[in-house]
Amino acid sequence: MGLRKKNARNPPVLSHEFMVQNHADMVSCVGMFFVLGLMFEGTAEMSIVFLTLQHGVVVPAEGLPSGSRTLYHYGVKDLATVFFYMLVAIIIHATIQEYVLDKLSRRLQLTKGKQNKLNEAGQLSVFYIVSGIWGMIILASENCLSDPTLLWKSQPHNMMTFQMKFFYISQLAYWFHSFPELYFQKVRKQDIPGQLIYIGLHLFHIGGAYLLYLNHLGLLLLMLHYAVELLSSVCSLLYFGDERYQKGLSLWPIVFISGRLVTLIVSVVTVGLHLAGTNRNGNALSGNVNVLAAKIAVLSSSCSIQVYITWTLTTVWLQRWLEDANLHVCGRKRRSRSRKGTENGVENPNRIDSPPKKKEKAP
Repeated sequence: MGLRKKNARNPPVLSHEFMVQNHADMVSCVGMFFVLGLMFEGTAEMSIVFLTLQHGVVVPAEGLPSGSRTLYHYGVKDLATVFFYMLVAIIIHATIQEYVLDKLSRRLQLTKGKQNKLNEAGQLSVFYIVSGIWGMIILASENCLSDPTLLWKSQPHNMMTFQMKFFYISQLAYWFHSFPELYFQKVRKQDIPGQLIYIGLHLFHIGGAYLLYLNHLGLLLLMLHYAVELLSSVCSLLYFGDERYQKGLSLWPIVFISGRLVTLIVSVVTVGLHLAGTNRNGNALSGNVNVLAAKIAVLSSSCSIQVYITWTLTTVWLQRWLEDANLHVCGRKRRSRSRKGTENGVENPNRIDSPPKKKEKAP
């Protein structure tokens, strides 16, 4: 009995195509091992480290019926939690890709290049919307909107609430999941360095705010950053969905530049007021960033990411503008050539490039 021939629908096991087509199922199986570990006494303690938040401390709290609440600080066990929710992010990414973006791409009949950019913009748009709503709920529940002084004053300074820590764990997990997605989404080699820098900058600043306990400031800056990035992703969706909508997107550069300026102003003012407190003999390792080195690091990193993202998106927008200009120039040349081929509305038979006349068939 001969072996069955392999086709595109059934690629070889552990091949590149097999990994790309079935990566969501394989990741789901890995995640199920941690969930099933809760069922057995010997593995429950290890599984809990991956599924739930660690490093919690019970502290007294006024106004609560129990008289106490649980606050959290960071530790080594957070790496396990980030890893598990990175698997969850990969599964959600694959679900959105298969049931939403792939169907949309087939309906629009886009080219391969435009399809990849549409997938990236669609995935980021969903992430920015969910993160924006979630972040605003946290800011409102912790009274940061009504009392802005909490951005630079939070007691205790080296603790965070459950929802705040879970938000940062989820953010880190999402941006870490972007590394394997470069392989699963078949990103071109020339685009990988830019993607790595973009992902690394997000991880650096989110991780910095998390480790230095600048939770409220980092959350507010993320909301401003995600609002501008969401507008950029929506513009990309409209651009690749129907290029006729480009004329209505002229407001985007103004909003983009305004968002970056507001982000810089908020970061400078907040960090300046945070470091202008009475306690200036702090230790950055203990969570108190009221030191000169932390001031330089936070302000320089905040400025660097704004400059980099502004430069990157500006170049992308200029490339699109040049592509559109070239298309218009090509269209004008074609129309001018068609006009030269006629004289006073009558085709000129003496032209060299005139099409040959068809021979009439004999009856």
